[in-house]
Amino acid sequence: MAFPGFNRTASPALPDIAGRPIPENVPQPKKPTMNGELHNKLLNHIVRTPERRPSPQPTHLGVSGQTIAGERYLHESGPDYVAPKFEGKEQQMEQVMDKLEENGFIPAEFVESETTWFYNELGIDDMYFQTETPEAIVSHILSLYAGKVAAYARDDHKPEIRLDKEAADHAVYIDTSLPGISNLEGPRYEQRIDEKYINGSTTNDNSFRVESFRSDSQLPGGTEHKIRCYFVYKCHFSNPKPGRNETNLEVIGESRFLQKATNNTKAIYQDAITNAVSRTGPVIEVFNVEGTSEKRLLVAFRQGSALGMFSSLSHLYHWYGLTSSRKYVEQFSNGITVISVYLRPVLKPRPGAHHPSIDASIHQIMKEVSLLYCVPHNKFQSHFASGRLSVQETIYAHCVWVFVGHFLNRLGSEYTSLVSVLDQSNSAHAELLSKIKRRLRTETFTSDYIMEIIHRYPDLIHALYLAFANSHYVQTRGEHDDFLPTLSYLRLKVEKALSDQELKALISKSVFNEHDQMVFTAFRVFNSSVLKTNFYTPTKVALSFRLNPSFLPETEYPQPLFGMFLVISSEFRGFHLRFRDIARGGIRIVKSRNREAYSINVRSLFDENYNLANTQQRKNKDIPEGGSKGVILMDWRQQDKARVAFEKYIDSILDLLIPPSSPGIKDPIVDLYKKEEILFMGPDENTADLVDWATEHARVRGAPWWKSFFTGKDPKLGGIPHDKWGMTTLSVREYVKGIYRKLNLDPATVRKLQTGGPDGDLGSNEILLGNEKYCAIVDGAGVLVDPEGINHEELLRLAKKRVMISEFDVSKLSSSGYRVLVDESEVTLPTGEFVNNGMIFRNTFHLREDMPFDIFVPCGGRPESIDLSSVHRLIKDGKSTIPYIVEGANLFITQDAKLRLEKAGCILYKDASANKGGVTSSSLEVLASLSFDDESFLENMCVHKDGTTPPFYEAYVREVQSTIKRNAELEFEAIWREHEETNLPRSTLSDTLSVAITKLDEELQNSDLWQNLALRRSVLEDALPNLLLQKIGLDTIIKRVSYNQRMHCQCSQLS
Repeated sequence: MAFPGFNRTASPALPDIAGRPIPENVPQPKKPTMNGELHNKLLNHIVRTPERRPSPQPTHLGVSGQTIAGERYLHESGPDYVAPKFEGKEQQMEQVMDKLEENGFIPAEFVESETTWFYNELGIDDMYFQTETPEAIVSHILSLYAGKVAAYARDDHKPEIRLDKEAADHAVYIDTSLPGISNLEGPRYEQRIDEKYINGSTTNDNSFRVESFRSDSQLPGGTEHKIRCYFVYKCHFSNPKPGRNETNLEVIGESRFLQKATNNTKAIYQDAITNAVSRTGPVIEVFNVEGTSEKRLLVAFRQGSALGMFSSLSHLYHWYGLTSSRKYVEQFSNGITVISVYLRPVLKPRPGAHHPSIDASIHQIMKEVSLLYCVPHNKFQSHFASGRLSVQETIYAHCVWVFVGHFLNRLGSEYTSLVSVLDQSNSAHAELLSKIKRRLRTETFTSDYIMEIIHRYPDLIHALYLAFANSHYVQTRGEHDDFLPTLSYLRLKVEKALSDQELKALISKSVFNEHDQMVFTAFRVFNSSVLKTNFYTPTKVALSFRLNPSFLPETEYPQPLFGMFLVISSEFRGFHLRFRDIARGGIRIVKSRNREAYSINVRSLFDENYNLANTQQRKNKDIPEGGSKGVILMDWRQQDKARVAFEKYIDSILDLLIPPSSPGIKDPIVDLYKKEEILFMGPDENTADLVDWATEHARVRGAPWWKSFFTGKDPKLGGIPHDKWGMTTLSVREYVKGIYRKLNLDPATVRKLQTGGPDGDLGSNEILLGNEKYCAIVDGAGVLVDPEGINHEELLRLAKKRVMISEFDVSKLSSSGYRVLVDESEVTLPTGEFVNNGMIFRNTFHLREDMPFDIFVPCGGRPESIDLSSVHRLIKDGKSTIPYIVEGANLFITQDAKLRLEKAGCILYKDASANKGGVTSSSLEVLASLSFDDESFLENMCVHKDGTTPPFYEAYVREVQSTIKRNAELEFEAIWREHEETNLPRSTLSDTLSVAITKLDEELQNSDLWQNLALRRSVLEDALPNLLLQKIGLDTIIKRVSYNQRMHCQCSQLS
């Protein structure tokens, strides 16, 4: 039969995307003026520190210049890839035509034309034909022909050709679509390629490369739809395991890429990979393609650090009226992914759409690629892909959705009234309040419910985003800034940003109900709370916000926070909280075994972080710094990206601490805080092996305080690692030994339970320093039990090796001993008890009533492992089943549960008292780094390259250890003595002591006591370690240590 309307002429003009147009009266971007002005009403308040060095960038940004001399061109007359010629192509075509004729579906007179069209006009290179069998090609041609027939039969003649074939080592996808339009109703092949092939390309034996082409061939009926083909191939590397920092393309390149890429393409990739290896974030480059109107956009990044980037990138350039003629995804065996896209404007914009020039569009795309890198697929992606909202607006909405999820689930006035009516000292009342609080926070506003509400109101998102942008967006222009004015800036000039009161009125009249109003009111709270952000920094790896924490309700958070950072990325979300300007605390990474565990961890994330920082504030009473804590919660789908998450978290916070001074790379940010901030951090769960990187990264980025930024680092960097020297355990042991001393107990006869095993810092050192009769150990691997006493030599072996109990030699257990691992099921214990699930057995073992223990030392485990709802399992006939508990792990037992245990006769010392050795070590480590100049610091505090340790370092570590033990013993004796005299619970006395010292410290800081210079010198001399005074001298230390640091040190000593 005839097939009317089908020919192979040039394609008609391409349509434009459907999105919010820029009005016609908006001026097109011009070259920057030379007056050096910064265009933002708040920019004059930006804090600048001229003596600071420019910050080396976490992202590399390459852009075409504004002059002919500065532009970057691709000088090649042919394609960037040249496939090796397939010598058997003509013969294969004959075989394909023979099989098509045998099939009979395509009329004989069309077999040759359809085959020739497929082979020659779709842009398919010879690699495909060499890879596929004639039978597979026949199937593909038949599918395409069937699509044409179906299109002819439709009333609208709209072709819908969709073909996909997936094999183990390659895949083919063919689809029809309008150029420049994201088709959300179609098969979404790009998202499928992301999820099935690119996202998982994190190991060299499972990496895939992608080639995609859009055909200019005309489809039947004169339609503007075009065919796009995707070809996915499994990678084959000649050197699959090079070094992480290897950059030689011939060493790390994939065989097909090296075979097909031209020399010019190889040179471009070589430069991009060299830059990508040395940076935390993506490399973004743009090149003019000589002799065409096309631009080549190239993005390089670490594999697995931007999941979904390939498909999201298409939505981004569609928004700006661009389409791609071809694009490639290449993998390299050193762990780098490179996406290369050839962009050109759509030829026929839709009526009413006014897209800017390609230069202006490319400029904005380059800036917004870093937004996509932070969150490639946000929760409101559909509004972006459909053109309803911009990528900035949807990622802004995503960030506020995270914020709302944590802070809208508050308890309200009814809960406050209930608290005032009930008696919290009554255990029944306290337990009731605890259950009500937990249920209210879980059930009021779920994350899905909040997301559903936000999705309903894209116009409100737009208005709220404009208000946010009006406060924080900076347009920089000057002779050293060759950037064009961005479209974001142009929007701000055209559309009026509403005031907070106007937004309040708009929300009130737009929403359907009270819940919707509460959610969007939280948007206003977010906008008013952001003091600074890296949202508009051209180069970033995660989104960070410095928030004013004053919005937190006092009823739930009675101790006010001084500072709050919120960090958001595709791999994680995280907070950093501190209670004083100068504060110290560790950074921990929290992982979740499954989606359900993640949901629980999300709900408790902020409260856990707040409580950890508050505990740190109480335990820091012996040192000048206040308490802080950072918590990074890994997304449940990306549990293996801990290092990536940590690096992004640190780098994005540094964006807000180091004044940016590299135009176009690190543009100035609007700083509504208007004060310098320095954070002091340290290791915690899952981060001990990452602090060296953070220290070096702060140095590379030009932070003058890099030596003191992180503690617990490698001795070669001047650190005093807590695990190596047992700093945290030394404090815990003083409390354990204090109980034995007061009660005349023989440790060898004390039956001991410990959570946190021989693989951890605290757990391993507790085993190495302890001499009790270990009867049970619980760690990440499972439970190890022996009522006769676990073999001590075998335990020491594991502790020295720092491995879990899964490596314990079970042949060394007695007949009554056993081990149950978390991945085991249906295990019968020596007692005859049947264990169905090893995970559940491990998680609840510390609550078992049938195991007789004398002392329990939690050295690991999740916060609130014992709370008011479970503590009754440790109390029998009104008496605690475990007589002594020293809480080494932070927040392992809730305060109300501690009080119940003490009321039942348990001698209990809480975390804020016992677990403070690490903070003392960190504080003294920082003091040394601040007191020495760089040269002396390297000489006296850093282990030398040949491995020799400076004598001063060894002596200083011993002094730190002595200080930790002395402080712990003094506090143990004080709490014991006060309990004997008042009979108040030790947990309460610990808090009372901490609050009293902290309050006195703060009062001294605000007194006029410091007018007495002689007193200041005398107190400081008493506070500083003798070794530092002898080595450096008081006067020199006073010159090098900041006034605030000295004042905190002096007040801490007096209090």
